[in-house]
Amino acid sequence: MTVKDYPDGTLRTATARAPGVTLNRLIHETSPYLLQHARNPVDWYPWGEEAFERARREDKPILLSIGYASCHWCHVMERESFEDPETAAILNERFVPVKVDREERPDIDEVYIAAVQMIMGSGGWPLSVFLTPDLEPFYGGTYFPPEDRHGLPAFRRLLFSVSALWSERRERALESAEQLTDAIRSYAEATHPRADLPSADALSRALASLAASFDPHTGGFGEAPKFPAPAAIEFLLRVNRREPAPETLRMATRTLDAMARGGIYDQIGGGFHRYATDAEWIVPHFEKMLYDNALLAQTYTDAWQVTKKPLYKRIAIETLDYILRDMSDARGGFHSSEDADSGGREGGFYLWTLDEIRRPLKIRADAELACLYYGATREGNLDGSNVLHVAHEPEEFARAARLTTDELLRNIDRLREILRKARARRKRPAKDDKILLAWNAMTISALAKAAQTFGEVRFLEPARRAADFVLNEMRTADGGLYRTWRRGVASIPAFHDDYAYLVVALIDLYESTFDLRRLEEADVLARRMIDGFWDTLGDGFFLTSEEHDRLPARIKTLTDGSTPSGNSVAALALLRLSRLLGKDYHADRARRILCSGRTAMESFPRSFLGLYCALDDVLSPPPEIALVGPVGAEPMRRLLETVYRRYIPGRSIAVLDPWYPDAARVERSVPFLQGKTTVDAKSTAYVCRDGVCQRPATDTALLSNRLDEA
Repeated sequence: MTVKDYPDGTLRTATARAPGVTLNRLIHETSPYLLQHARNPVDWYPWGEEAFERARREDKPILLSIGYASCHWCHVMERESFEDPETAAILNERFVPVKVDREERPDIDEVYIAAVQMIMGSGGWPLSVFLTPDLEPFYGGTYFPPEDRHGLPAFRRLLFSVSALWSERRERALESAEQLTDAIRSYAEATHPRADLPSADALSRALASLAASFDPHTGGFGEAPKFPAPAAIEFLLRVNRREPAPETLRMATRTLDAMARGGIYDQIGGGFHRYATDAEWIVPHFEKMLYDNALLAQTYTDAWQVTKKPLYKRIAIETLDYILRDMSDARGGFHSSEDADSGGREGGFYLWTLDEIRRPLKIRADAELACLYYGATREGNLDGSNVLHVAHEPEEFARAARLTTDELLRNIDRLREILRKARARRKRPAKDDKILLAWNAMTISALAKAAQTFGEVRFLEPARRAADFVLNEMRTADGGLYRTWRRGVASIPAFHDDYAYLVVALIDLYESTFDLRRLEEADVLARRMIDGFWDTLGDGFFLTSEEHDRLPARIKTLTDGSTPSGNSVAALALLRLSRLLGKDYHADRARRILCSGRTAMESFPRSFLGLYCALDDVLSPPPEIALVGPVGAEPMRRLLETVYRRYIPGRSIAVLDPWYPDAARVERSVPFLQGKTTVDAKSTAYVCRDGVCQRPATDTALLSNRLDEA
């Protein structure tokens, strides 16, 4: 296998092929994942009417293959099957092959992975689904090997079997398609309007369910493989704030500590890999996703607000620095992912032998310190190489080395920078450089919240630039949004999740800069989200609007996956907008989401922790904090810092600068600012809840007391 730069500039994994090979239709796409397959001998179609019309005309089933650019097993199946001429010939003769990038088209992925989960009991990528010409699934799975292996049939043998089923036992295939489609529709319509919200007791039951899966030894939830769980950590931090309990907080901190010191965290360059293959978080699946890093940066920022633990601040800042250094687009947005594979092997860019550590460090004592600290051995922990991780508690390691902890960490920082520069000379993993709206919105929020919490104002400018980029470059002619952008081309109407996450990002940016335009834009997009995606019969938001393709079912995202569900994010966003803008109808929509999801939330609480975070906001409304005074003055800065450094989830914060030319418009726009004035001509803070305000505070100590009382 070789890694090549193709003429379109996309770096991708490919097997060397003979000159003059015919390109398939994917060559006209912008997705790096689809372009990876443009030179396959398979006659791939992108998702669209051309493929469906051919399937109907020739009476052939569709093979739908779904994956994404940084997916290791997608590369494996491409190399083994889709680049194999004999397999391609079978596919081309007996099927209409269709390729989809799941990151561009979450609507297609959600529908058909649900089908595979019903068939197989689990799902993943690459996703391989066989459809009727009417797009109804009748069989499917995930990765299939070229030969029978590990209980999986050889892909070619499967193709012959499915083709025979379609040709000789059509009734059975159609019956299966009908049953699966009905089941998907039932799953998609799982919300039910109800008059009442889940109760506070539901939060306790959700906590008990999460605690039952907690690994007390190495943190995380469930057995290996272990995935980051930002929604679970956020839920634990919220529950601990409602009812402080050492065990609740310990579940969060044990998990955060283990991830930060494990190999799932890139100890040399910062940022998190996708998941850990082992229970100890040491050996990761090496792809790096923008959404993981954006969400985890926010999670560590929140955890620092609760604990003030220096490790959490360091991890949050290093993760954002990784994004800014390695994932930024020159136009202002952020790229989607970096591949798991590099240098001809999975994780090649990140792995170290002892000699590879010793050479750049040169001084023997430095090399020994680095190897001991990062757990590197001659044997290694992955195929003779080392995934670096913090092998000992830094405090204990420092005592054994007769150093203070600060001295040890300064030394490690120095050695790590040398190793980072040495690693930079290696071939980097391939990058998926498309810009996805929801993931960029998550990153804007992470940058804005870190700028607030840590006083890292350097994070504000990239947050502003990214917001301006998506609002200008990913905008439709009628004011809507696009899902994806790459190299000057924006495409695919945005999905509900895109709108929800962007509304949150604009609120976070407003609460960092107090630029009213951000809040007004958030309101415009929230209303457009309601108009385009709201289920008028069952409440909650559909993933798709009328602009999107018709599929066998119209899905709602209420369960959390690798990111919190779109409906939970929308509920939190609408609650915040309602408090800031005084628009009760926004809060009403949020409550209706929770009412409609109550049955599912109470039946499977661990799958709905994002919605439980929104429920926490409804049951215990967070405070509204109004500050009056000159925005740039030192007294105002100290008051803001007092608020920013505290963990107050869901809180709303607004500033009225009476000397600002547009102060009257600001006061009209944010109702809880109305009537607020300075006290004794000093910058003044008001802490309010449900329209009732405490006595104003003009210094940080008094404001801290007011926040404690709230």
